[in-house]
Amino acid sequence: MPIEVNGLFHSYKKGTPFEKEVLFDINLTIDDGEFIGIIGPTQSGKTTLAQHFNALFIPRQGRVIVNGANTADKTADLVTLRHNVGYVFQNPDYQLFAPTVGEDIAFGPRNQGLAGEEIEHRVREAMEQVGLDYGTFLGRDIYALSGGQKRRAAIAGVLACHPRILILDDITAGLDPRGRDEILGVIRKLHREQNITIIYISNSMDEVAELAERIVVLDRGRIAFDGTTREIFSHAEQLYAIGLELPEVMVIADRFRELGYSLPPAILSLEEAVDAISTALHEGRVAD
Repeated sequence: MPIEVNGLFHSYKKGTPFEKEVLFDINLTIDDGEFIGIIGPTQSGKTTLAQHFNALFIPRQGRVIVNGANTADKTADLVTLRHNVGYVFQNPDYQLFAPTVGEDIAFGPRNQGLAGEEIEHRVREAMEQVGLDYGTFLGRDIYALSGGQKRRAAIAGVLACHPRILILDDITAGLDPRGRDEILGVIRKLHREQNITIIYISNSMDEVAELAERIVVLDRGRIAFDGTTREIFSHAEQLYAIGLELPEVMVIADRFRELGYSLPPAILSLEEAVDAISTALHEGRVAD
């Protein structure tokens, strides 16, 4: 399996008066090809946990195994591990630093020791994967890109390294609806066509419900729930109690139930909602 976490604890400013524990006894496995969402209230430990997956953090207590490598092992090849586990941050400006789109995307493959035609192939391939036209954007100034284009370029820079695992950290934050939909379309296509393991961190319950097959819920540094998307969102009261909302489509379905219509439980997508509500209205189906 790509990732195995056993007994992981983590704290900031360890050994100082300002020490703060942020992860408590995390035990988790993520299988090859999974699309897993990680959700939780602010400061629940989502990003800190994910940054252990590509060895940005090294465990002081507990163990993290990624693609068979123990990240705390002093002999582990962490450079190769980080190429295999791509991380895309919420703010693409933290990740984009070269003058042009092409140079930025080429940086990772060049650091992998590639050269010439292979780098050109990787850059072209990655740009196609995220929907950036090669001829149009190759020489485009990074800072002339829109917010959505910057996020695509950041994803392309990671994809050019051919990762087996892709971590996406709240990457649609601040995008307009069109930009958001374009990025989500890219992510769906990557998972569907390449079977990349995707770990999707988000504060949007709608996005997680729409994309993820499995969800891990963190609450104050601990795993509160771990299950299929439908299972997780069936725990409405518990999610509300820790400060999370339900996807908007589930809220709408609940309002129809309050009006007396009988709808299936845990409706996750707009398509499911439209079908269920149309059927209920057509048949006049009401709850007993």
